[in-house]
Amino acid sequence: MYSFRCFALLLALSIAAASAVLAQSSTSSSNPAPPGQAGQPAAQAENQGQLSVQARIKARRAQRRAAAIHEAYSHRYEVYTGIAYLRFEPGATLERAHDYAWNVGATRYFSERLGVTLDGRGYYATAYVGGPNNVTNNAITNVAISQYAVLGGPTYRFYVQPKYSISGRVLGGFTKGNFSGDTNHNTTLSTELGLWMDGYVFAGGASIPVEYNLTPNIGLRVAPEYYFTGFGSTVQSSRGFTTGIVYRFGKQ
Repeated sequence: MYSFRCFALLLALSIAAASAVLAQSSTSSSNPAPPGQAGQPAAQAENQGQLSVQARIKARRAQRRAAAIHEAYSHRYEVYTGIAYLRFEPGATLERAHDYAWNVGATRYFSERLGVTLDGRGYYATAYVGGPNNVTNNAITNVAISQYAVLGGPTYRFYVQPKYSISGRVLGGFTKGNFSGDTNHNTTLSTELGLWMDGYVFAGGASIPVEYNLTPNIGLRVAPEYYFTGFGSTVQSSRGFTTGIVYRFGKQ
């Protein structure tokens, strides 16, 4: 009798344990985890780590670029020298001459972008006066001419990179024209040849200087330019360029 009771108790405990195991298994099988969900937190952490590294690399690059730009363009003063070329109209009825020039100047910068420029240049050319306008029966066919200009105005760097920059520059001032040198300064004869009258007139220029930096202090510049003068009470619009070497100094 005692053995039967022990057997019955053991059987009841076994049935209860089996029921609990079956219930837990049924619950687990009825709510399966979505595919890949178990590894999702690890993948998110890895992606966030990669984004953080990329952001730090990008930030360091931006800092190095800003430092290089500041090193090149934070100078207070800039001087330059070089040469220039101009297709100039020496007279109202004459063909354009090839003018070659020396060019010097300096710029005072008040920020990394804005400055004021003072520019000087001297142009030299040979004007062809042969043909119908030659009143000397072809005794004079080519005449040496020259002009000397002093200009000033604002300069603004509107695009800057560590190795190069692009600026806009507008200059205004005056120029002294010499057109009668080969006629012994006989201005009557030179004007009869079709040349402008000697004298001082207004001059101006609009250019786009492009600079390539060899070092933070030294650069090479070329500046396509429209150049305007007022000889003969008219306006001469000439195209040309200036080019040369630039030296910067004096940290702001």
